[in-house]
Amino acid sequence: MTSLNTYLTFEGNCENAFNFYRSVFGGEFAHVGRFSDMPADPTYPIGDEFRNQIMHISLPIGEHSILMGSDTGGHGGSVTVGTNFSISINTDSKDKADVYFAKLSADGKVTMPMASTFWGDYFGMLTDRFGINWMISFAESAPQEEKK
Repeated sequence: MTSLNTYLTFEGNCENAFNFYRSVFGGEFAHVGRFSDMPADPTYPIGDEFRNQIMHISLPIGEHSILMGSDTGGHGGSVTVGTNFSISINTDSKDKADVYFAKLSADGKVTMPMASTFWGDYFGMLTDRFGINWMISFAESAPQEEKK
């Protein structure tokens, strides 16, 4: 089953924002990951000032929606309020993820090609020809916190 969720991007205040959203919608975070949880990568070093910032957070809302977010961690450039979101597509197959990615990225810009990640997903990011940001994901072996 394919699902669409909203992914918000912040410049250092993601944790504060998500604590606020939790106070509004209730519930508990399904996942909180910090940049310090990432494996070291000399190509993309994380500065000490970013290590405690949010790499990924998710807050289930209702039965079928998840609000997700992260800080830029110093690698995403500056955040422009009003366009600091992506549509996140979670698919039930790797093939479907590839099809969506190929179609949405046609005449657009690939930000991160589809690839297996350290967190267990087959994942990629793009901006379509209309300027909308997308994240495509297939849970190859995703953490069980976000699966219900």
